[in-house]
Amino acid sequence: MSLCKSLLKNIDFYLVTDSGLSRKGTLSDVKSAVEAGCKIVQYREKAKSTKEMIEEAILIRKICGDNAIFLVNDRIDVALAVGADGVHIGQEDMPIDLARNILGENKIIGLTVHNTDEAIEAERKGADYVGFSPIFDTTTKKDAGMGVGPERIQAVKTAIDIPIVAIGGINKDNCISVIENGADSLVAISAVVCSDDVRKETEYFIETICKIKQKLSTQN
Repeated sequence: MSLCKSLLKNIDFYLVTDSGLSRKGTLSDVKSAVEAGCKIVQYREKAKSTKEMIEEAILIRKICGDNAIFLVNDRIDVALAVGADGVHIGQEDMPIDLARNILGENKIIGLTVHNTDEAIEAERKGADYVGFSPIFDTTTKKDAGMGVGPERIQAVKTAIDIPIVAIGGINKDNCISVIENGADSLVAISAVVCSDDVRKETEYFIETICKIKQKLSTQN
């Protein structure tokens, strides 16, 4: 197992960038989140050219350094060009087995799933983690669909052994229920990048997730 893959076991808050929502810019958001202790960053950019993405991703790679896993959303070519730790892909993107052939065994591949069957298939095909979505209704991703509720995480947790990252409509008011139901990590895009203090919000989510995990571990 590569070093970056071993780090997946201890992730808590997961930052996904969004230049359309960000108040201070993607680079500022990543810097603030990593300084707060964020261990995994996904660069998601839909509005820029490939050249612009590569230029920005190189800078993000430097910010993450050895402190945070750096993944690129969808764009395997960009991930390879900048030496990212891996990619996150969706059900309609490149098949995971082909992505693995291109990236190699040491890179991380995360796959979005919407139900238990997709999660089982993702693990079988070699995903390193799944992004279970959407937990709650969200406006961040237009085609996300209706939120399934945090209770659905339990079934996925029972069915697979790889980490579960919960995403979709998660905020301060509902994040506790997400971890209590078995998610290893969570994404809260709007709650973080739309804020005036990304570092403070990231610290809040990290602290909250760690507290809930610690509480659950003492109960088991």
